[in-house]
Amino acid sequence: MNKNAKAILDLLDEHYGTDYVCYLHHDNAWQLLIATILSAQCTDARVNIVTQDLFRKYTSVDDFANADLKELEQDIHSTGFYHNKAKNIIACCKDLRDKFGGEVPSSIEELTSLAGVGRKTANVIRGNIFHEPSVVVDTHVKRISKKLGLTKEDDPVKVEMELMKVLPKDHWILWNIQIITLGRQICKAPTPKCDECFLKEQCADYKKRNKKVSGAGK
Repeated sequence: MNKNAKAILDLLDEHYGTDYVCYLHHDNAWQLLIATILSAQCTDARVNIVTQDLFRKYTSVDDFANADLKELEQDIHSTGFYHNKAKNIIACCKDLRDKFGGEVPSSIEELTSLAGVGRKTANVIRGNIFHEPSVVVDTHVKRISKKLGLTKEDDPVKVEMELMKVLPKDHWILWNIQIITLGRQICKAPTPKCDECFLKEQCADYKKRNKKVSGAGK
């Protein structure tokens, strides 16, 4: 691990701690799986409001597998992209019931074989449920990892692979948790609070912009 990455991790640990936090409310693996599918292009806060009633109405994988598409669409309407999400949730739960005995599988290959489940969702499950070291690349992680200079990639899978090389395994899950917090509190898009950021001395984007400003002033 290079010195800059270590300095970033040390500062993140100091400011945000090293506790594992999942921002999506759930009681078990299948609830987290459905909540993560719903979280695409939607805030965790909105998903938590929706799942509060949703998981009271649908109390098992079978309930979702047997759900009426139009009714489920209405139930999840406020999360956006509700038609695709409802269709994927029903198909996903049918596969959980028919292929996996109603249990959520743990391997990346089996998870990504499920409808609506890409690597990001699969890694959320692997990290939070099965405690398998996983790098979850969401919009915050992709954007801020690039700003910090830890990746130059845009493709989430390539970003994931690069971060796995740069970060120690014990920080793979933590990276997502800590960077989401940083992204919500300080490094906001499109108006980051750079002057308040405790990582500005380590941030490649901040250094680059300051260099341009100081160069322009000469």
